[in-house]
Amino acid sequence: MALTYTATATATIAVDVAGAPYEVRIAPGLINELGHAVRPFVRRNSVPVVTDEHVAAQWRARVDQTLSAAGLTGHWLVLPPGEATKSWTFLAEVVDFLIAAEIERRDVVIALGGGVIGDLVGFAASMVKRGCGFIQVPTTLLAQVDSSVGGKTAINTSAGKNLVGAFHQPVLVLADPATLDTLPSREVRAGYAEVVKYGLIDDADFFAWCEQNGPALIAGDMAARTTAIARSVAAKARIVAADERETTGVRALLNLGHTFGHALEAQTGFSDRLIHGEGVALGMVLAARFSVRQGLMHGQDAERIAAHLHSVGLRSSIATLDLGCDGRRLADHMLHDKKMDAGTLPFLLMRGIGQTFLARDVDLGDVAAFLDDELAR
Repeated sequence: MALTYTATATATIAVDVAGAPYEVRIAPGLINELGHAVRPFVRRNSVPVVTDEHVAAQWRARVDQTLSAAGLTGHWLVLPPGEATKSWTFLAEVVDFLIAAEIERRDVVIALGGGVIGDLVGFAASMVKRGCGFIQVPTTLLAQVDSSVGGKTAINTSAGKNLVGAFHQPVLVLADPATLDTLPSREVRAGYAEVVKYGLIDDADFFAWCEQNGPALIAGDMAARTTAIARSVAAKARIVAADERETTGVRALLNLGHTFGHALEAQTGFSDRLIHGEGVALGMVLAARFSVRQGLMHGQDAERIAAHLHSVGLRSSIATLDLGCDGRRLADHMLHDKKMDAGTLPFLLMRGIGQTFLARDVDLGDVAAFLDDELAR
């Protein structure tokens, strides 16, 4: 993994996965140069672009303009926004769209949008013609710092989140922090949870940076946003290069907060009551507090995490969600977690800020009892 910066606070990060290395380019205004950036990867003048209605309203005209400047024409599929789009129905629609476009293995499709579009299009690209190329153009903070990098693609099923998918790396990622200016503040805060995650995994100094700069990032400071995206992507690139398919346990560290968070998302019906980044934020607070309960970390560290997330407008207590269930119900959702191994569920816990580890001896009964206490907190 290599990280380079220019004088204008842009960054280029190499993701060195075996057999399929690619670049993540981060720069304010990059979407205005999208056509020339993707041109070397496009073999025909017509390039498929998949997005959602919200992103299309903001960026379709601009993308068409920059594609045209590079001698290209966008062939668009515009889908409904929201987590419900990560489904069998819309996966089939994307696959049919790509087949109708006569896409070939060496062709690419552009995924323009947040994590839902990136996951859905990446999964479709993994299947069509047994695998074609795709370019990620993430337009949310969550997608720019996390889901667009690393090659995890998936859809949701009635049993749980991201249970059907594939590892399929993009050929290029183009992240423009300026696109975040069009997002609702809730979406920016939700994405920020994934930024904080990288500090909690193994970089206490970055968590301290977040404490100092998080409010400015959320308020729109471009330098803070660019720095946070670059540091997050560099951290993820290092982890993905070491464990692309999550076989050694290293990549599992990226799931900090997700086991608890996905259970909360499932209980709220994968709805707008709790969007993914908000679930991750709560999940990290719960992971920290459960670590305290297990005697692994100091309570002051856990409350420092909760206080920081609360200070930027993220929830720090599940009692405020009015879930209408007990801890056992939430723990039962975890039985569908992708990390289940021989009937046991590894948990990401902490010995301190920046000291996350994979615990394989957690009793779900203990988790349920802990969640009962948190629901009453």
